[in-house]
Amino acid sequence: MRIHIATDHAGLEFSTQLQHHLAAAGHEVVDHGPIEYDPLDDYPAFCIRAAQAVVRDQAAGIEALGVVFGGSGNGEQIAANKVVGVRAALAWSIATAELAREHNDANVIAIGARQHTFEEAASFIDRFIATPFSGEERHARRIAQLAAYEEDGTLEPDPRAVAGQPDVLAADDSSFDPEAG
Repeated sequence: MRIHIATDHAGLEFSTQLQHHLAAAGHEVVDHGPIEYDPLDDYPAFCIRAAQAVVRDQAAGIEALGVVFGGSGNGEQIAANKVVGVRAALAWSIATAELAREHNDANVIAIGARQHTFEEAASFIDRFIATPFSGEERHARRIAQLAAYEEDGTLEPDPRAVAGQPDVLAADDSSFDPEAG
């Protein structure tokens, strides 16, 4: 499998170890992170490029996933999720890594490199890579809802509106502009 990875300065040492670990497991690793340590570099461009590469590869029929990491993994997850078609999940345990793939068909995992030992983080990543999407109808339906919103802003009806109360986003006095997203 092709694994796209990205980090900033906070995960540079982790990145080197991870590249060796993944290559030893037989994966093709593509690094989108920094070339050298710069304590002032910024993660968004690195993580967005990795996420774009995952989407591009998957669209071309190439089996690919992404791994983004930094100090906490939070910002890296947010950056990756800005790419249309990415479902990035922050993992902090074996269970969250597994469920991200099994229930959410996540294609990018975010890890806090300063939050875990290398062995812990590598175990989360390994489980993420090894776990297939379950394909269960309820999970596929939810992923389709996310994709619809991402594509054109479509949301399922608000159950409060059905019960006689207005949909907050559709109310006449709402400042929400669906055209602006």
